[in-house]
Amino acid sequence: MNKNDFAMTPPMGWNSYDYYDTSVNEEQVRANARYMAENLKEFGWEYVVIDIEWYSYDTGSKRDKYQYIPFWKVEMDGYSRLMPCTQKFPSAADGKGFEPLAEYVHSLGLKFGIHIMRGIPRQAAHAHGKIKGTDVLACDVADPSNICEWNPDMYGVRPELEASQKYYDSLMELYAQWGVDFIKCDDICRMDMKSAKQEIVMLHRAIEKCGRPIVLSLSPGPAKIEEAWFYQKYANMWRITDDFWDKWELLKPMFWRCELWQDHVREGCFPDCDMLTLGKLGKGFGHEWETNFTREEQMTLMTLWCIFRSPMMIGTDLPQLDDWTKGLLTNGDVLGLLKHSRGARQIERDEEHAIWCSMDTEEHAGYLAVFNLADGEGEIEIPWDAVEDYGIPGRVGKELWSGQEVALQEADRVSVVAHGAKLYKLS
Repeated sequence: MNKNDFAMTPPMGWNSYDYYDTSVNEEQVRANARYMAENLKEFGWEYVVIDIEWYSYDTGSKRDKYQYIPFWKVEMDGYSRLMPCTQKFPSAADGKGFEPLAEYVHSLGLKFGIHIMRGIPRQAAHAHGKIKGTDVLACDVADPSNICEWNPDMYGVRPELEASQKYYDSLMELYAQWGVDFIKCDDICRMDMKSAKQEIVMLHRAIEKCGRPIVLSLSPGPAKIEEAWFYQKYANMWRITDDFWDKWELLKPMFWRCELWQDHVREGCFPDCDMLTLGKLGKGFGHEWETNFTREEQMTLMTLWCIFRSPMMIGTDLPQLDDWTKGLLTNGDVLGLLKHSRGARQIERDEEHAIWCSMDTEEHAGYLAVFNLADGEGEIEIPWDAVEDYGIPGRVGKELWSGQEVALQEADRVSVVAHGAKLYKLS
């Protein structure tokens, strides 16, 4: 199966992490899925992704000490494969795993995804657990010197052993049986841990064998630009930043990161700017807050992610979306760049502004994004020679956030509020 036969455009969906951390439960996942189906699906949002530690008991109960409680109770089957914690996901009882929840998500016309950690569970290794299809034990496959620096759940595997591939094959076989459409694999993208690069290949091979088209997303970043062709060969999306949160000092450097990766956006393969930190965030981390981004900064985030064609994963609790944020996430003209544009380029950038261009794939038109990175409102000069050399055919069209028709024939400058953006479709 060619991984480019699916996910031809940037995946769009919801991920539980930014709001729920490790504590999301089945009722909450179902509520977010229903909201997506009723309010967002028609605009392209389709993936419902459960993030980290869905297999662990009592998550969040010791949040003052641990994000991930070390060596705590987990659900696991007889082949060393983690299973959903029935404390949080009751429909997983009796060995059903995520199949009932995936069926519910699919019944809404959506797709289902899960987070996994690289490697094999430490508890499986300590218990000398079995590996399906082999006589080798988990303790033989596990490499205790190959561990994640921030999560205590897994050992890396020994890639030279055939049984390590068999273990990954058994995982993907199980996930395909459940109906999983999307896997976010963590502790792997940066390749800063022993065997991580080989485990990306092993995951890819296991997905090819399982017979189900499953999007493979690699975290955390920053990804290595010198490995760009490797990521494109073996994954569908890969993080180009560490965890992205709602801070201007994290958003501003994304212009540099996107410029670095702009030549590596391909059908089925997308550098990933990380999640959309909009709406309400952080309840699972101990205190709920409203995004720290101003409205102008939120529009800048959405404009950059869309023109760059990053995957789009919403991090808030969807049923609590206010009308303004919902409008931000349902602007069809802006979201259209994800499916119907190509060749995005940052043609100018300094400390106070950035200019991006891309071309429409359905009409004789182009997109011009003007960003004010300064702390005050500014008149930003448009480098028309560079815009025309890029290929944008004219200066008449529409500003896509306001919907206002524009004619920029005589305009050498446009006014943009502090940390804000304007996005034009011109022909």
